[in-house]
Amino acid sequence: MKPVPSVQQYMSTSPHSIGRDQTLSQAHTMMRTHHVRHLPVLEGGKLVGLLSERDLHLVETLRDVNAAEVRVEDAMSPDPYAVEPTAALDEVVDEMARHKYGSAVVMQNRRVVGILTTVDVCSALAELLRGRLAS
Repeated sequence: MKPVPSVQQYMSTSPHSIGRDQTLSQAHTMMRTHHVRHLPVLEGGKLVGLLSERDLHLVETLRDVNAAEVRVEDAMSPDPYAVEPTAALDEVVDEMARHKYGSAVVMQNRRVVGILTTVDVCSALAELLRGRLAS
């Protein structure tokens, strides 16, 4: 049997991030520009939350919410799921599925070095299935 690959083999490296004091409008622009659905939220280089496209939509559907005025910190999830790049992919994926996380922030030495999204997981699954079926 082959060893289980690590998260670093499938994560998206150098993810785009946003500051907690930015507005939801700025977050939307960044997500559209870079074609991403998750933004680690940083303050002074430290991970303080995660903002997802779903978080944006949830807050913006509230009455009297102005996306140009509401700050990212008011919509973000304050305790994102974070893992080391060397974490076993199967364990991370299992945790993501169990808790319905759309991503895992990849941290090394207290710095964000990547993000593993459900799209990355689907790519990993396809690659692993092709390898297994070819054997």
